[in-house]
Amino acid sequence: MNIILIGPPGVGKGTQAKNIIKRYQVPHISTGEILRENIKKQTKLGIHAKTFMDMGKLVPDYDVLGMVSRRLADDDCFHGFVFDGFPRTIPQADGLSKLLSNTDKRLDRVIVLKASDEIIIKRLSSRRSCNNCGRIYNLLFNSPKNDNKCDVCGEELTQREDDKPETIKKRLDIYRLQTEPLVNYYEKLDLTVFINGESGINSISEEIFQILDEID
Repeated sequence: MNIILIGPPGVGKGTQAKNIIKRYQVPHISTGEILRENIKKQTKLGIHAKTFMDMGKLVPDYDVLGMVSRRLADDDCFHGFVFDGFPRTIPQADGLSKLLSNTDKRLDRVIVLKASDEIIIKRLSSRRSCNNCGRIYNLLFNSPKNDNKCDVCGEELTQREDDKPETIKKRLDIYRLQTEPLVNYYEKLDLTVFINGESGINSISEEIFQILDEID
């Protein structure tokens, strides 16, 4: 079972990825985590990628695909994977297609989670983080017991710059420019399934499970 999750920031891709891997016992592959791991281990790819990150530039597709290729070769990917946050561009999608073809694998589904800008902005701007222990809250459905204090360590909660409305709007613009074209790319391959990301978490999960249970 080889799956890609696509959707704007804050639509719930990470949450749904966790539910999918729990049910189907396949790994969740995050290119962000792969990058951080390669940089930490100071691999050749990691060192090269860091030079671009330090300059505030995007890591070249070649480096990202190299890391993904190594990850897909791990034993836990034998029965499938869930990609979240990759591919981000058409060249990355082309590269992934070649990687899978070279290993006799194929994509089974591309699940596209959709939500309005208003909902996304409301969700993300309601997030609060604890700088001390890292716990994340949401004032809409996972608020702290004590007003603006972390339940775990009691430290003051803050709003990240990424979660401020002005920044969220910019992130949505980047998503539409860079990532939305992937939806058309995979639609042409008859792989996309569209899910209403404005529903409840359990409702979305059940809809996804119903789709994935039909995969041969």
